[in-house]
Formats: sequence, structure tokens, C-alpha cells
Amino acid sequence: MLHVQVILNLCYKGIAHAAPAVLLELSTMLLILLAVHLLSKDGKAAPLSHSLDARSTTDSCNDNSRTLFSIIWGCLATIFACTWVSVHPNVPPPNQSHLQLFWRRLKMMLIAIVAPEIMVGFAARQRLGVNILAKKFEFPTTHGMFFCMGGFISMEGNPIATEEQLEDPDLGPKFQKAIRNVNEEDITDKSKGDTLSKGVALLQGLWFILQILARAHQRLAITQLEVATLAFAIVNIFIWLLWWNKPLDVQRPIIVGPPTQPDAETITLPVQLPRLARIRGAIGGFPKGTYKPLSSISVPSFWSIEVQPEYDTWAYILLALVGTVFGAVHCAAWNVVFPTLVEMWIWRTFSMVIVALPGLSLLIPFMYLATHLKRLEAYVGIPAIVGGLIYIAARITLIVLPLVELRSLPASAFVDVNWSTYIPHI
Repeated sequence: MLHVQVILNLCYKGIAHAAPAVLLELSTMLLILLAVHLLSKDGKAAPLSHSLDARSTTDSCNDNSRTLFSIIWGCLATIFACTWVSVHPNVPPPNQSHLQLFWRRLKMMLIAIVAPEIMVGFAARQRLGVNILAKKFEFPTTHGMFFCMGGFISMEGNPIATEEQLEDPDLGPKFQKAIRNVNEEDITDKSKGDTLSKGVALLQGLWFILQILARAHQRLAITQLEVATLAFAIVNIFIWLLWWNKPLDVQRPIIVGPPTQPDAETITLPVQLPRLARIRGAIGGFPKGTYKPLSSISVPSFWSIEVQPEYDTWAYILLALVGTVFGAVHCAAWNVVFPTLVEMWIWRTFSMVIVALPGLSLLIPFMYLATHLKRLEAYVGIPAIVGGLIYIAARITLIVLPLVELRSLPASAFVDVNWSTYIPHI
């Protein structure tokens, strides 16, 4: 059964067209297994044979058991689906090498692991932008999403990615007509993932959630790694729903419209934005006029069209709510078995941190409505930076701690779910 599961997971990753990431995941998994094995040799953890003996005493039938390898593999496969496959980057700059494209997507994957709610906020802003484009310019959903991700460029190679360009008295109507004339099949053909591959990734997350619920119902031990993976799977549902019509891993844009008059400045950089502006844009969106498409050859990594303040506020509220839910899932492991008392309190403390900080950030939209923006930035600037650093430290700790816990698992953690109890039979 183990070999069958490995083959199925490899086939699933082949569907997603992400061979480099498969190698990365396999390497990470092998390093984790090697670390657990070395710990057992040093006497810091119970040997793997001891865990197997404990598992055999819990259930004499080997058909209803699982191994440490299967626990780690199932979690890594789900985290992989929730980050690498579900993250839909914007169109990259032209003439990028395979290594540059891989590194660009890997950075987004790491951001999705440390702060997955940022991806939810990003996806929400793009979805709201699609709705605005549909109402104002009658763009279909696929065209609107492709527009928001920088998929359309002019004859000169500048992105067509702002409402100002569509509302330009001279070129705006021509751009609108050219974009609407693009066949939807030409856009979806550029996607590296179809409905089947997206559905398989979504089902992977739903299946993992079902397994955890069944283990909780049958009072079987749930590892910290599975709890952390469960949080990723739940957040992944929001990302998939918001980005369902967004093409995956598009590498070349579509040229539309007539020749334009380029900006007086000749800029060859991919994006003319400082690093701090890009970080702020990833979290709260880009203020109107920040990004100038005629002075660049690609959109920022977290670009979405400027939306009205009330829409942007709702996107930020969704970001904070999802962050709170993400932390609440970690708090669900409050009373699980921990190897040491210190690890238990570290887990509880940092779980409360990643619940409290997104919850407190919900006050920012209401403060925005009650005060001037410049005064608001003066009030929340330094606390936001300090809170962000604390949040990142807490998230990294909650990623490392589940891996350390694998050195000593309770016996019932190796007992598989008895699915026959949920099937009517005589």
C-alpha cells in the first residue's frame, strides 16, 4: 500500500507540471527522516523500532496501522498542494530563465507557508478587481483575471494593467475592444493547470481534512504536523475558490491593442517600485498611482488593480479573518500529547500569538474609516512592524516544532482510521 500511495502522489505532482518542486519536497522529506533516525541513535528519542512495537501492541492487525513515513509523506503532499500548486503567480518579466522562474515561484511558496493569509488577501483583491472590470468594462471573468495578473501588454511591451489605461480617451476603447476579442481558449491554453489538476489538488486538501476529522471522532492521536497541515488545507480552500478562473503559471503575455506612445522615461527594469512599497502592496494592496505600467515591462508579483477603499477594506478584513482561523486551528491542538512540557507551552503561546495579531489587525480598517490615512500610518506604523516580526517568528516556530515532535509520538498516532465504522453494514 505504501508503494501505491507514493506512485499516486508522484502522478498527482506530474499533473501539476512541477517537477522541480517534487525533487525539493522529496529532498526535504528525506532530510526529516534522516534527522529522526539520527536522533534515535543518539538516545534523544525512542528508536523507530520502539515506535513500531508500541504500534503493534495497540493494534495486532497490521492492516489498520500507518508508519512514520506515511504520516510525513501525507502532510508534505498536502502542504505541497496548498502552496506550490495553489499559488498562482502573476505573469513574470520576459526572457526569464527556468532558474529565475523557479526561484520566483519558490519565494511565493515560502511566503504562503509563513503567512498563507497574505495569499488569501492577494487573491481576494484580484477577485474584487475582476468584479469591477466585469461591471465597468464588461470583461468576462477569465479575461478580467488575466488582466489583473498582467497578462495583456501593448505593442511596445508595457503591461495593460490599470483602469486609467482602459479609460484613456484615445487608446482606452481600443484596448477594451482588443481584450474582449481575445478568445477565452487562448487564455486558458496558457495555463499549466486545468480543471482536473486543480480539482485533484483541492480534493487532496479536502481528503486530508476528512481524515483529521475522522481521527478526532475515533479519539486517535493527531500529530502537531498534521494540525499544522490541517490549517494549510483549510486556508487552501479560500485560495482555490478565489483563484479558480486564474490561469496557472503563465509565462508569456498576450499582445493587444494598437501601437502606443511610450512614457518619456525609458525604464528597462521589470518593476519600478521600491522593496518597501512591494511589501506593503503584498499585504494591503497598491495605492492608486503607485505603479506606472508605461515605465515597466511587468507587473509586481502581488499586483492587483486599484479598487475603491471600501472594497480594499473588505479584502483586508478577509485576510485578517483567515489569519485568525489559521491560528485557531493550531489552538485546536491545545491538549494533544507533547514530548515535553516546554514544547507544550511554546506551542500554546505562539498559537495564541497567531490568533491574536490578525484579530487585532481587524481594528485597522475601522481606524482607517475614523481617521486620516497619514495619521493612521503614524499610529500603527511601528506597532505593525513589531507585530509582523513577532508573527513571523511565531509562524517559523510552529513550522519547526511539529518536525521536532516526530521524535516521540504516542502509540495511537500510528493507528489508522477505521473507515468501516462509517459504512453501513450487517
